[in-house]
Amino acid sequence: MRTSRWTALGVLATAMLMTVLDGSIVTVAMPAIQADLGFTPVGLSWVVNAYLIAFGALLLLSGRLGDLLGRKRMFLAGTAVFTAASLLAGIAGSPALLIAARFLQGVGSAMASAVSLGILVTLFTEPRERAKAIAVFSFTGAAGASIGQVAGGLLTDALTWNWIFFINLPIGAAALLLALPALPADRPARTGGGADVIGALLVTSGLTTGIYAVVKIEEHGAGSAHTLGLGALALVLLAGFLVRQATAAQPLMPLRVLRSRSVAGANLVQMLMVAALFSFQILVALYLQKVLGYGAAETGLAMLPAAAVIGAVSLGLSARLIARFGERNVLLTGLVLLVGVLGLLARVPVRASYAVDLLPVMLLAAGFGLALPALTSLAMSGAREEDAGLASGLFNTTQQIGMAVGVAVLSTLAAARTESLTAAGRPAAEALTGGYHLAFAVGAGLLVAAFAVAFALLRTPRKAAPQGPDSEQRRPEAVLTA
Repeated sequence: MRTSRWTALGVLATAMLMTVLDGSIVTVAMPAIQADLGFTPVGLSWVVNAYLIAFGALLLLSGRLGDLLGRKRMFLAGTAVFTAASLLAGIAGSPALLIAARFLQGVGSAMASAVSLGILVTLFTEPRERAKAIAVFSFTGAAGASIGQVAGGLLTDALTWNWIFFINLPIGAAALLLALPALPADRPARTGGGADVIGALLVTSGLTTGIYAVVKIEEHGAGSAHTLGLGALALVLLAGFLVRQATAAQPLMPLRVLRSRSVAGANLVQMLMVAALFSFQILVALYLQKVLGYGAAETGLAMLPAAAVIGAVSLGLSARLIARFGERNVLLTGLVLLVGVLGLLARVPVRASYAVDLLPVMLLAAGFGLALPALTSLAMSGAREEDAGLASGLFNTTQQIGMAVGVAVLSTLAAARTESLTAAGRPAAEALTGGYHLAFAVGAGLLVAAFAVAFALLRTPRKAAPQGPDSEQRRPEAVLTA
């Protein structure tokens, strides 16, 4: 059983790595895709946006359906859809076909990712082992983005852009073959009725509309009628979803899950943290290429130290530190280090030395290896076993919303500041750097806000003392949350 559980963790981590790699590997290959398929500049953005909208909008629905229909079934179906869509993307010969394939990849990723944490926390119920498992799972998400940038550059340069999608085929097939025997067969939750179709339509359409409005901010502007109108519509739809959940006999998302300070607080902290830190991945890559003149592969290699320290900390230290000092203290320490990351970047010079100005930033990224496992543990600790899939989907949903909002807002601020400096007669490199400085400074402010929320709302769960030989098998809801 022990071997089977760790094999199952390997399957879940592999699926997560495949999903995260797919999100970052595409960005490096965008110029080659545009040249080969004839995308317009506006149309090219939909190679990313189609995936992001489908993924972010369907996570919550997929998590709840996993509780209702079976998490293993949902994971297997999602991995199969993602793998098939990757083949379709790799052979795409037109912009429309590639965008459709990317949307289907987002659907598959949402189905598999939404239930992964729910499966994990039911497999690992003993606190120390669960901390180790969450550390491994978190590492794949934290480091996968940097690995994806390197892999994207190498595959595109050595072969063609099509191989950034073909690489998913053997990984997806292996994950499916191993998942069949390794993942536990779970019993669907008893609802006494059908799924909440009205609630599903409201939340999916609300999230789709909201994410679409956010990803188009850079094109239309934050104060445009397009952005404000779609934003207002998204809020109305999501408000209607909450009203529906409070009154439905069989709600899609029982509001009890948000009564836990651990669940609600951890998701709010994650939105702030991810909104700030996604700028690290995107804007640092742009700074390296547009200001310092790095190539695609060089950019990925320059960011590898961040992936290395995140992996070393999350895999080697985080579980032991959490066991000794508690999730809350480890999370707060990680957030302090991450404030240092964006604080240093807010002062990075135009002619930076990698060893002096950038390597310390990459090493301080170890804070993410502390913060994410602790935050994940806090977010899942307050959920009942029958709500584990929902809590997992909610955690992934707030992550995607944070990413979308962070990229849209910080990129828009950077672009506006750069335009202002250019109009004032500053050289191009200096104007670009000034725009990035503003974005990084705002990101640091978001991390300070995340620290304040975590300090005020989150408490390390108090573990009940063992009372018998089966005490380690206590269900997740037996952990008392503050």
